[in-house]
Amino acid sequence: MKTNLKRCFCVLFLCCLFSASPQRNNGYWQQQADYTVEVDINTNNFNYTGTQKVVYTNNSPDTLDKVFFHLFFNAFQPGSEMDVRSRSIADPDSRVKDRISKLSKEDQGRLVVINLTQDGKAVQTTDEGTILEVTLDTPLEPGEETTFDMNFEGQIPLIVRRAGKNSKEGVALSMAQWYPKLAEYDFEGWHANPYIGREFHGVWGNFDVKLTIDKRYVVGGSGYLQNEEDITVLSENPGSEKQTWHFVAPDVHDFTWAADPDYIHDTVSMADGPTLNFFYKKTLSEEYQKNWRELQEITVKLMQFFSETIGPYPYKQYSVIQGGDGGMEYAMCTLITGERPLESLVGVTAHELAHTWFQFLLATNESKHEWMDEGFTEYFCTQAEASIMGVNEKEYFKNSYSRYVKLVGFGIEQPQSTHADRYEYNMAYSVAAYVKGAIFLRQLNSILGDENFEETIKNYFDLWAFKHPTPNDFIRCAEKVSGFELDWYLTDWTQTTNTIDYGVKSISNKGNKTFIELERNGLMPMPTELEVVFENGSTKRFYIPLKMMRGQKTMPKSTVTLKDWAWAHPTYHFEVEGKVEKITIDPDAYVADTDLSNNVLSTNTVE
Repeated sequence: MKTNLKRCFCVLFLCCLFSASPQRNNGYWQQQADYTVEVDINTNNFNYTGTQKVVYTNNSPDTLDKVFFHLFFNAFQPGSEMDVRSRSIADPDSRVKDRISKLSKEDQGRLVVINLTQDGKAVQTTDEGTILEVTLDTPLEPGEETTFDMNFEGQIPLIVRRAGKNSKEGVALSMAQWYPKLAEYDFEGWHANPYIGREFHGVWGNFDVKLTIDKRYVVGGSGYLQNEEDITVLSENPGSEKQTWHFVAPDVHDFTWAADPDYIHDTVSMADGPTLNFFYKKTLSEEYQKNWRELQEITVKLMQFFSETIGPYPYKQYSVIQGGDGGMEYAMCTLITGERPLESLVGVTAHELAHTWFQFLLATNESKHEWMDEGFTEYFCTQAEASIMGVNEKEYFKNSYSRYVKLVGFGIEQPQSTHADRYEYNMAYSVAAYVKGAIFLRQLNSILGDENFEETIKNYFDLWAFKHPTPNDFIRCAEKVSGFELDWYLTDWTQTTNTIDYGVKSISNKGNKTFIELERNGLMPMPTELEVVFENGSTKRFYIPLKMMRGQKTMPKSTVTLKDWAWAHPTYHFEVEGKVEKITIDPDAYVADTDLSNNVLSTNTVE
């Protein structure tokens, strides 16, 4: 009966998928992977053994003769691609540097598939570091499903980056990317990228996970605990007894957990919302424990903000867990370091919680479109902190714009379309993903106007939650909401290193009229807003639409809308009644203009 119900659900799910009016040609599809995992953890030597069944449904129009599994923990071995890249990049991550190359044998990571069958028949496999290539016994036709059964063994590495054992704050286990994880296949083909330390991409599905571990350990993470009444946590006799924690996580593309003997577990039940779980060590100082307690009601407000602004949180729980090496988002949970001042604790929680929407629910391929993951998250967590904590949003983005302009000045910027692993400098990646990604949304808000922008975000969530949207899918949402043509914005900002630079070239007062000449010095086009100050002290706003937008946002009645500016014309002229004293381009500082020295011109400086 369970199998029949599951198949009925899958048919219904696919029908919903194909009727969702997505933005791509030939219809949207996505693969499905349902996991049943049982693992036994030895907390004396931090090795583990497991069995895993994956029911894989090929919803693509293609016949597959191979599949690939990620073996992430193999990155934590001397000589791995992650190790070599960290030691060869000019500005390595300070948490990694050459640490992997120096790991002792017992502190290295390992994930090995012992045997693997497809529908009961052995298959040929090739182990390539962090990727397992599997040649199928029987090709998988469109619309068919197949079952992979495997036994695997793992060794948990000393925590270097994100996952592992014995963090600097003493958390025993931060278990992210710990199981053989099926690689994604989509309309662009396979995404079986080696793990070099950046981002993740996974197949949507359902997880049924049983973790057998020492009874001293408290476990938290993805999914819903199925056997809470059977769980007993012991404070003594380390390693003497084990018990099994059984979790189920529906409609996710990952499963993460953490465990420690010293976790305090607090819960907050939200009205019309999920239960929030907080796991933090009782060995924290009283100051830090107080911060974790204060964080709880703030997290309620953050959850409400994101649900109202973007789209409703769809799961029954969310867990904030002390662990990892900084802050990292996962299914229904985050791992963050816990020894932080309250402001920092709130900031990292706001960022990681916002990731539930970007990249978790709106599951872009963050290896290829990292700015849609980190940048969108950064934008909305800043809005949340401004609303809830009183953070100065304008000052925050002033600093962000400055970081971007500095990168441009260094001459090391790469397009945001660069694969996350292929940036020459970590600094270039960070600015492209976090800073330029957030600026993308802030400038788009200015281009569309508040009402269109807010509707775009909600429309994007409605259409693309539980799917794998691309940059074009997002910008098409904005185009359909606003009626504007916006391909120029997506192209120039994300696929090139073209810069924005508009300036006031001249002001000429003649009688009771003033003739104004503007110039475009950068290659990237933008609509232009101006503030004009007259000699009598009065001010007036002007708006110059961009011709290639084929539309314009609604402006206040007090703002004068001028004729369109065609991009190919390097200069633009207009005249106003009255004598002008000063003109300012982009008075509200929404545009990442790379040269602000020519944005303001006063008649006092005109020769």
